[in-house]
Amino acid sequence: MKTASPFTPEERIESLKVTILGGSCAGLMSMGILLSYRLVYHSPLPQLSHLLSSMAGLTLLANWAIAILSGALFALTYRYAIRQDQNPQLNAGVILAFTLVRGLAQVDAGSAIAQKLWPFLSACGESLLIFGGSAVVLNLAFQQNWVKPFNHS
Repeated sequence: MKTASPFTPEERIESLKVTILGGSCAGLMSMGILLSYRLVYHSPLPQLSHLLSSMAGLTLLANWAIAILSGALFALTYRYAIRQDQNPQLNAGVILAFTLVRGLAQVDAGSAIAQKLWPFLSACGESLLIFGGSAVVLNLAFQQNWVKPFNHS
């Protein structure tokens, strides 16, 4: 007996919309954070042409691309995880899981321990801002019916 798949073309389109929204949101937030770091460490910001042609510029672009990809994957996972049951622990759990995986993966453990855990806190804080902010935007988009949560029925 064959059952109908819940992954209809409409559901796939909604997933694509959520993925684009999440990646865009994470990318914008990440670029803001990355540029604010540059402002703190290199006040004032170097010229855009220098920033993009140097190794620091390549690092900036790589970090930005990773944030976009992470945000897109987060949004897709968030859409399927939260569904229509209003469970704040599940919502927060998805955010925390992505925060820890991305944040801790960015940190060299030896350096973090030598610097009294500051790199761990910084990387996880940045990830929490990116994924928490993306979740807020996704929830707003769900409430406004711009995108739809996964319909599991």
